[in-house]
Amino acid sequence: MEAAYHITSEDDHHRIIPFLEDRIYEHNSKKVNRDDGKLFSIVARSADKDIIGGIAGWTWANACEITQLWVDEAYREHGIGKVLLETAEKEARSNGCRRILVRSFGFQAPEFYKKHGFRSEHIIDAFPEGYQYHILIKELS
Repeated sequence: MEAAYHITSEDDHHRIIPFLEDRIYEHNSKKVNRDDGKLFSIVARSADKDIIGGIAGWTWANACEITQLWVDEAYREHGIGKVLLETAEKEARSNGCRRILVRSFGFQAPEFYKKHGFRSEHIIDAFPEGYQYHILIKELS
């Protein structure tokens, strides 16, 4: 029996993307028999309580991925990124993670991550054109 379906383009990305992420997590968890996944987000706030930086990602199956790290330009070069990264590493360790993965365009922060113990695992050239895309890993002890 052929399944009936149709393909549509959806505008509600804020609903569809989490839906897809949840379904993929469910599949992956069943496949490897691990359902210990957790999201995390950590922010730095100014004296006025504005968010001036943050880091977010997930931990699952003894691994961590940092999916976002951002510091407001006015607050860069003050060690905020380092503290956010160290806090995320503590979060990863507390969840039994043995490695952290992060992706970064060459114009973002691959050198920052290397300075903090990450190594380049893979580099994609011309993504976007004229730049590189870095996949970096840090092994946790």
